[in-house]
Amino acid sequence: MTRLVKSFVLRSGRMSRAQSRSYGEGNGPFLVPYDGSVLHFASLFGNDHSVTVEIGFGMGGATAEIARANPEKNYLGVEVFKAGIGKLIWEIRERGLSNIRIMEHDAAEVLEHSIPPQSLDALHIFFPDPWPKKRHHKRRLIQGPFAELMISRLRAEAYLYVVSDWEDYARGILELLSALPELENPYPGFAEPLRWRPRTKFEKKGLEKNRRIYEIYLCKRKGK
Repeated sequence: MTRLVKSFVLRSGRMSRAQSRSYGEGNGPFLVPYDGSVLHFASLFGNDHSVTVEIGFGMGGATAEIARANPEKNYLGVEVFKAGIGKLIWEIRERGLSNIRIMEHDAAEVLEHSIPPQSLDALHIFFPDPWPKKRHHKRRLIQGPFAELMISRLRAEAYLYVVSDWEDYARGILELLSALPELENPYPGFAEPLRWRPRTKFEKKGLEKNRRIYEIYLCKRKGK
């Protein structure tokens, strides 16, 4: 397989005491260690419910809200920032959620090695790093090889949902995904805002600055 773009660049950031405690103590079944082996979802979650992977959940507030509203679905969040992981573990405990698991590792490697082909019912990527400087565009996560990898992990009729507030990146993603024969777009272009997706703090700040939010929602065709 073509070498994939690393899905993150580590940046410094402080953890609150609550986040640090949640991350470091008693994270129980929530934090799943990455060892390169294939995950068995029924064992991981203790049921055979559908699984959604979210790449880069940030501080996890929206992830927790979606999981709380859909207890009949399982969610695997992939993130590398310890503060966000600690915050989501705190949210899981506070809300009494049992349908979220977290992997602290590069998303490209998780998808390639740990997620079985045609096993996911959905894949969420909300506000991926846009790498706005042109010389850094090669670092953007959603490019050809990674798009193909994502599609290979989706079941037939599963969906891929990407949200961005960076226009040129969003248009590039839409053009890339729309050209793939395995996917179909139920919209004429960008999707209408989906009401079930909570707004993140990052998103709210962008809206206050009159930034436009671009939503991309495509489904995997039957037999693909």
